[in-house]
Amino acid sequence: MSGTFNDKLTTFIKAGINDNPVSLRHDPFWQSLRSTGTELWLDTGDMEEAEANWTAEMTALTTNNTLINNEIQKGIYDDFVPRAVDLVSHLPLNEQVKEIAFILNARHGLRLAGKFGGMVSVELHTDTAYDIDAIISYGLRYRDICPDQFIVKVPYTPEGLIGARRLREKGVRINFTLEFSARQNALVTLVARPDYLNVFLGRIGAFIADNKIGEGSGAGENAVLSSQMWVTRLSAENSWKTRQIAASLRNYTQLDLLAGTDVYTMPPKVAAAGRKSLAGLFESKLGKLYDVPLNDAAAGLAIEKFWEVPASVVNLGRQINRQVPVTGKQIVEMAHEAGLGDMFPAMSAAENERIAAEGKIPVVSSWRERLISGELAPDTLLTLAGLASFTADQRQLDDRIRGIIGSEGRKV
Repeated sequence: MSGTFNDKLTTFIKAGINDNPVSLRHDPFWQSLRSTGTELWLDTGDMEEAEANWTAEMTALTTNNTLINNEIQKGIYDDFVPRAVDLVSHLPLNEQVKEIAFILNARHGLRLAGKFGGMVSVELHTDTAYDIDAIISYGLRYRDICPDQFIVKVPYTPEGLIGARRLREKGVRINFTLEFSARQNALVTLVARPDYLNVFLGRIGAFIADNKIGEGSGAGENAVLSSQMWVTRLSAENSWKTRQIAASLRNYTQLDLLAGTDVYTMPPKVAAAGRKSLAGLFESKLGKLYDVPLNDAAAGLAIEKFWEVPASVVNLGRQINRQVPVTGKQIVEMAHEAGLGDMFPAMSAAENERIAAEGKIPVVSSWRERLISGELAPDTLLTLAGLASFTADQRQLDDRIRGIIGSEGRKV
């Protein structure tokens, strides 16, 4: 994209934003949690929900393709999109849609940043997930729009590792996303060197419970706490610190169970339930491990890969870090050569369709043979399912934009 085009888009995105800043209030409950070392982020793009729960102890909001789609589908930007069409009408239709999706993400992010005064994680279009150049281009554009408050979310793909590393070298703050295990995050810390990275612990518990291979408790928490230990240790080798996020907490009890983790992202309902139900006397749980009740159906599925980090993963991360490849394919090849092919498995078109059809929580019976053989791992399966789910939500957003563009009669 040319500088002139980007400048016009930036001016357009920023124009007319006038949301009133929230009045900050302190809350001893959240102060107690902050005293354990945990930074508090709200996991929402809904301004009313955020305002109802926001206090002076909170420092950021995070959005994703699902959350931003929820906001766009309310129709709050339907009058804004037609004005954006004039700026992008020279592009092919699919590029128009992608640019307007970027405009909407950036504008909503700016509104959140202005109203709440904290950092805001903004998401890339899912079409960029395997495109290094696009990751870098859009990441830089987000940074240029709001350098002091935007953090760019980059997904866990081989190309994402490279794109995030290049962005970080250019001074863009990165929130690396869609990880589900300590071993994934050991690799991310060494290769991408992001400011923040995640474990989406709620889906780990749901994966175990929904597939009736255990109760669902303990595994996600252990993945977070193990990842926190490894990220702290490995990021000490870098010139900046990578911080661990316990992502999108599902249950208010996790506020206590994971106290001391670098960052929480909390859906407003979880934050409100915790504020109502817990005493607010928090102590750090770093270094603790919880029981993970499993049954015979879990045999051979390698559930422990959510929290165990073998030396081979660390060695692979160091190897990639010494000379970062220029393509994602090279990272995949290096992983397979290191005996870690299950971190970046080969997937057929039919298998990718099955993942998308199953939704955020994969069905174990569909994948049991590959899981037991070691060709696939549960953390990788959840990552692939998560990206497929975000892609579906992105498609809904794109379809709404495409419909408005069509009604404007400006297709090219």
